[in-house]
Amino acid sequence: MKRALLFPVYWLLALVALFSSCAQDGDGPLPVMPNGELVEGKGYFLGAKLDSGRAIHLVSDTLYITLSNIWSFSNCSLTSIDLNYSFEDSVLVFAPEVNFKVNTDDCSSPMYRPDTTFKRMTNELSSKITKIVVKNDADSLLDSIMLRRGKLELDTFRIFVDSAFAEPESLPLRTKESPSILRMLDSLTPQKFYWRTLRANCTMRVDMCNDVVADTVYPTSWKTSDTALVPVRYACASEDSTYCLNSKWEYDSTALGKVMERLDTVWHTSTYYIEKIPSCAMVNGFSHSSIYYGGKMAFLRELFVPDESELSCGPATKKDWVAINLSTDSLVVESEDRISVDSLYKVWKSATIARDTLKVDSTESK
Repeated sequence: MKRALLFPVYWLLALVALFSSCAQDGDGPLPVMPNGELVEGKGYFLGAKLDSGRAIHLVSDTLYITLSNIWSFSNCSLTSIDLNYSFEDSVLVFAPEVNFKVNTDDCSSPMYRPDTTFKRMTNELSSKITKIVVKNDADSLLDSIMLRRGKLELDTFRIFVDSAFAEPESLPLRTKESPSILRMLDSLTPQKFYWRTLRANCTMRVDMCNDVVADTVYPTSWKTSDTALVPVRYACASEDSTYCLNSKWEYDSTALGKVMERLDTVWHTSTYYIEKIPSCAMVNGFSHSSIYYGGKMAFLRELFVPDESELSCGPATKKDWVAINLSTDSLVVESEDRISVDSLYKVWKSATIARDTLKVDSTESK
């Protein structure tokens, strides 16, 4: 019995001796580089933003350059990030370089290190420079921003949108003054739907009225790919009487009328924000609430107004006139939109001006 108890103990001592014989004085983490050598190299970055993605940068402001997805071997290997730059015609090109030096230090090595932001003054740049871009080591253009001389004006306002804007037959229609809202008809698409009558039988009459009228139940929506079945029921001519309970109608699918056509028209419309602006100005920021017919629509608009030393112009729809498509919040320009700028301008000038206040019914006291 004693030998049986001692047998597992011998095995345990043997395992301890085995692992002890493998131990070395130099055990521990492996060195980062063999023989403690120093290795220098270039890292890279995959993302960059200028002024957090804004459209323009004022020459008098501080430029913020943010680099993201930076690889530098490890967090403690980064030695410097050089903001190299050059000039190409009217463009200032930033091409940062990531430098690292690997030594025996052991530190965390995530795939990418935290984003890094640099600040640069631009007030001494030549007036010929109109654009700033940032590229990485692969010569990939990561971001660009227009360089302008002038000021930014931020305004918030509300425009009343009359309920007539919801009626396509009243278009084109616009609000008064500037800024204004214009809604216009783009095109018409005729549609043809097919339908057949379906016999309905009442299984429980409520009132035995003498005079009855047809009560056709048309669908609330139509499909061009399907023939709609339209039940034809009856109702008492007098509103005080009920012909049949709604739940007691039964339909006979074998008693169908002939196929008939229903014509319809789809009205394709567009809605624009229109504003007269100073010559060569541009919209730098734009947001708005949802369109509310019969109520007021809120806008927030930032406008860049150039000073006398500014050589660039726009971009804008026209030199002193801007149009923004409210369905896409995109600036209307000649080369990208289906409607020409001149045509849109003519529609805006000739459009009917809607009421600019809510019409309230009033009763005269007697």
